[in-house]
Amino acid sequence: MADSSNLLNILWSGADVLRNKMDANEYKTYLLGIVFFKYLSDSYLVSAYDLLNDEMPESLDEAQKVYEEVYVSEEKEDFLSELKSTRHFTIEPELTYTSIMRDVTNNTFSREKLQKSFNTIQESDKLFNGLFSDVDLYSNRLGTGDQKQSDTIAELLRVLNDADLVNAEGDVLGNAYEYLIGQFASETGKKAGEFYTPHGPAQILCRIAMLGQEDKTNLQVYDPCMGSGSLLLSCKNYSNKPEYIKYYGQELMPSTYNLARMNMFLHGIAPENQHLRNGDTLDADWPTDEETQFDCVTMNPPYSAKWSAAEGFKQDERFMNYGGKLAPKSKADYAFLLHGFYHLKQGGTMAIVLPHGVLFRGAAEKTIRETLLKNGSIYAVIGLPANMFYNTSIPTCIIVLKKHRDGRDVLFIDASKHFEKEKKQNVMKEEHINRVIELYKNREDVEKEAHVASFEEIEENGFNLNIPRYVDTSEEEEEIDLKQLTAEIKETNKAIKEANESFLNMMNDLTFNTPETKEAVSEFIQILKEM
Repeated sequence: MADSSNLLNILWSGADVLRNKMDANEYKTYLLGIVFFKYLSDSYLVSAYDLLNDEMPESLDEAQKVYEEVYVSEEKEDFLSELKSTRHFTIEPELTYTSIMRDVTNNTFSREKLQKSFNTIQESDKLFNGLFSDVDLYSNRLGTGDQKQSDTIAELLRVLNDADLVNAEGDVLGNAYEYLIGQFASETGKKAGEFYTPHGPAQILCRIAMLGQEDKTNLQVYDPCMGSGSLLLSCKNYSNKPEYIKYYGQELMPSTYNLARMNMFLHGIAPENQHLRNGDTLDADWPTDEETQFDCVTMNPPYSAKWSAAEGFKQDERFMNYGGKLAPKSKADYAFLLHGFYHLKQGGTMAIVLPHGVLFRGAAEKTIRETLLKNGSIYAVIGLPANMFYNTSIPTCIIVLKKHRDGRDVLFIDASKHFEKEKKQNVMKEEHINRVIELYKNREDVEKEAHVASFEEIEENGFNLNIPRYVDTSEEEEEIDLKQLTAEIKETNKAIKEANESFLNMMNDLTFNTPETKEAVSEFIQILKEM
């Protein structure tokens, strides 16, 4: 069985091969892409061996040998057909990771061969279309000249060869991949916002979205800004029937979309349960021709992004019932929120991370917010600590929404102090996450932490949802003892007077080389006496 810590060490050591050549946002593509190729190749060989012998091979070399033999036998066509039905691709024996590693060992490695492996997999099934398109094996960032570039890739293959990717128990491999993504986010900084939601906010979002739906069969979860897919995948940690979950996600950035697809496979998600798309969530609604409403909607969209806000969107079903208003061009926050809410099933839960401005900004955003509140759609508002995300240091909040519920009250939670500082970021530990979930479940007033506001109270506040209006976390100033303060001032003045007198006595004892110096010091002494 693959050891979790050893697997992590091997995978992370692969980053060392590339770290001095390019930044983390670039080398993550090479490392994660080649790790995924190794996973596909190794699991393919193991499946081939198992199909022939009804047992696991003792080594990948043994599986490779058996595969090479059957590939030139009369059984080849039927065998490959059966193999493709389960693995969704076939690959020639000389194009497997194991075969390419032989070339690396014999110093005959060819990038053309590895590229051919990528192409073969990508062309086998639409599941893999363009999956390795970001892994540029001929980039100058790998080194100067063909030989150095080939050497860099060969070294990366050599380092990763020790990683056992097919015998990992449970989610060990998927969690290792998530760990790598998190490490890249830490190194990448602001660009990490495109693909990574930190652990604390991610767990709060998913635990809230899954509450009451843990035992549901054929649960459908949706993230229209899925990044690396971590929010979608986190939902299965809180399901008692995770093998039946169907995942729907959309991502604008092609490289991040590919990352999410790899992440799904490495977490063992069956291809038929993956419904992922590369596209612009706001520009054109999706999905429209299959399942369109979901049990859980989780979102961490880009904050205050620009969008067209074109007049035509006022006729779009996602945005048309909010007082004739659209989210402003300069801030698409409510456009993302309304898109996700449109795709939420009745009885389901949506949780979205947004900047605090959505809670109190006026104009069109106030109209949208007021409509949501009057409909009882906003269920809870949770204030998170500042400096949680890599792409911004501003505090953010989680807005929880439900459709057609009884009641219009809103739970406010101030979790801004529930964190520990680690390096450059604030981090929510398990005890902080658990406390937020406890406050959410109990849904009752807790001094300085939570308040359930009635609709009338919110209306009196002009539909402003700024958390300090509802949860007072201020500390009373300590009462000043004037008698004690007066005594301390007297003591301080006495000490200053004694120090000045001592200093003047030292100055009077000085001797001088010139009359000019003596005169200057005398003037200084006179000033001190007058103070």
